[in-house]
Amino acid sequence: MLAGAATAFGGDLAAAPPPIDVKSLHAKIGELTLENDFLEGALIKAGMLSAKR
Repeated sequence: MLAGAATAFGGDLAAAPPPIDVKSLHAKIGELTLENDFLEGALIKAGMLSAKR
């Protein structure tokens, strides 16, 4: 079934996906978390966001 699906959709099961750079993904997640925390704090101080979630 898998071999037939690969040929039907033009894919190759033997082809491996490109490697994922986990360090850069973790760095981006950390960066976005810091930005969100900063913006949340700024909005709370400005009274535009409730402190309760």
